[in-house]
Amino acid sequence: MSDALLNALAEALAGLVTAVETSDEDILDPDTAVEWLEGTGHVLAGLGAADRQALDGLFRAAAMRRPPGAGREELLLVSAGFGLDEDTHLAAVDAVADHARRYADTVRGADPATPVPACPGWTLGDLTHHLGTVHGWAEHLVTARPATRVRAGDLALDPPGDPSSYRAWFAARAEGFAAAARTADPEAPVWSPGADPHVRHYPRHVLAETVVHLADAEIALTGTARPIDPGTAADALDHFLTTAPYIPWIAEPLAHLDRDGAVLSLVARDSGVTWTLVLGAGGFAWSRGGGGTEPTARVTADAGELLLLLHRRYAADDPRFTLTGDRDLLDDWLAATAL
Repeated sequence: MSDALLNALAEALAGLVTAVETSDEDILDPDTAVEWLEGTGHVLAGLGAADRQALDGLFRAAAMRRPPGAGREELLLVSAGFGLDEDTHLAAVDAVADHARRYADTVRGADPATPVPACPGWTLGDLTHHLGTVHGWAEHLVTARPATRVRAGDLALDPPGDPSSYRAWFAARAEGFAAAARTADPEAPVWSPGADPHVRHYPRHVLAETVVHLADAEIALTGTARPIDPGTAADALDHFLTTAPYIPWIAEPLAHLDRDGAVLSLVARDSGVTWTLVLGAGGFAWSRGGGGTEPTARVTADAGELLLLLHRRYAADDPRFTLTGDRDLLDDWLAATAL
């Protein structure tokens, strides 16, 4: 693709975004504007660091080609509005480290034999051992960057024999992963169990695991999970939907649901984000935004509650959720995607 075409596309997109943002309410409904821009932002957020940096430069160059004034200043805000000037890899690593510390604080002093209702048959010690294994496995992957699958069981992660020592071992594994991921090149290739075979996959993967298992520990110890940051929950939900087609025990049941054309809508009332899932073609497609189609079933809750619903930590008939439309579709989806 020529530089001229890239510059033209960037200028056209920046101009369109600015027009949407500055439109009068009588011309463009604000909710529609938010949906359009939120969908565009989600697509751009999926770019790698190098591409985000390149697009940031193209947007800024397009702005500087305008004469000084309000038009130039509005275009200069486009990159920041989409977060293109942020380091999403390091932000994810920081979020992993924060949630790992919160997990360690949550289980401090707790009996490792405490049952974990969200993970039938597991104790709090089992949960901590599992999460420490996830962090240690991911540290190996971002450091060694193997091209083929490595199972956690093949690694010498040296867990202690006494479950009362699992918390300290977990904390060390979490610190090791954060340190390794923070210095790793997010664009470096590495095997991954999903759609993105790069180092940048792993902070998002480990963050999603840690957020959900932190909720598991909270539910085990207090009966309920603390609210999850809407942005963190949304990213973890994105990650789950992106990775699900690559997980055989999810992809196969979904392929046999026989609900082609059915639309499941997940609406986050705390952030306004909507996920639209369209079943068919032996699986499903998903996007951020309403999709312009009336859903077969709609579920409304906070983003963190939706995340825990998809992971079956909360039941669909929990009063946290508002359900409309075909309840059987939601039940079929949850049954097919059980981890």
